[in-house]
Amino acid sequence: MKSHYPLLIVTSVDATPSAPVGATASAPISAAVDAMGSTISTGSLGDDALMFVGTYGGRMVGVLAVVAVAFLASKWLGQLIRSSCDRGGVDATLAHFCSKLVHWTILLIAGILILNQCGVDTASFAVVLGTVGLAIGLAFQSTLSNFAAGVMLMVFRPYKIGDAITVAGQSGVVDEIDLFSTTLDTADRRRIFVPNSSIFGSVITNTSTHAIRRADVNVRVDYRADIDATRSALMGAAIATAGRVADDPDIGLMELGAQGVEWQARVWCKNSDYLAVRQALVREVKSALDRAGIGIAAPWIDPGAAPR
Repeated sequence: MKSHYPLLIVTSVDATPSAPVGATASAPISAAVDAMGSTISTGSLGDDALMFVGTYGGRMVGVLAVVAVAFLASKWLGQLIRSSCDRGGVDATLAHFCSKLVHWTILLIAGILILNQCGVDTASFAVVLGTVGLAIGLAFQSTLSNFAAGVMLMVFRPYKIGDAITVAGQSGVVDEIDLFSTTLDTADRRRIFVPNSSIFGSVITNTSTHAIRRADVNVRVDYRADIDATRSALMGAAIATAGRVADDPDIGLMELGAQGVEWQARVWCKNSDYLAVRQALVREVKSALDRAGIGIAAPWIDPGAAPR
């Protein structure tokens, strides 16, 4: 019977010893797999990067553009408003407030545009924003009260920049009126920040409202001094005070105190000269009483009283 299987003819046999079959076959295959893996990984990262740039690149550029334009526009419009108010003779406090309001309004609009650029639906976001706003409002009640008080101060304007005021236990010249606080500069070069809520709910003393102000000096003289002689000496001191205006000075007999007779010398002066005129009046009062031989009453001490 003939065989139908093909014959396997061995043409040559290499007598050189070779490596095991498994090791010979696995080395090229593993190298090929590593090469394919690195190629696939590199190509995947490149595609992901291109896809990210294509998807979000335009939005990122738009966000950066909105931020840059918002800051430049707020700064430019703020300067324009201040310069326009200066030319129109508008009060500096009101001009500063309007420029601040425009600045924050532009930044708020820019924030909404950025949310739209990022794909956030601001219409549906309004409900969430309202809830968050309520929570923030409860957490920042004092801040919101300062803001409301700042708005009321801008409306009623009990003082302006450059006025000398006393409020909430602090005295100084108003340097800035912001939405949340008022900045005062004291005579000894200290800067004080007072919350607007503390100011609007307290008594405000503005000593810069009128151009003319009265300087008062209280003095207590001995009971043995003659009333008419004391009045004459004090009147001469008031008349001799340098820097007073033409208005007639006034001498007041205030009361008969436990330590002596209480007097008050009063002169009128320009508001800007108040401190200098008051010091001059104190000096003249002391000199006039010394010349008249009138002694200033000293605190009376009972010799029989037990020491404290």
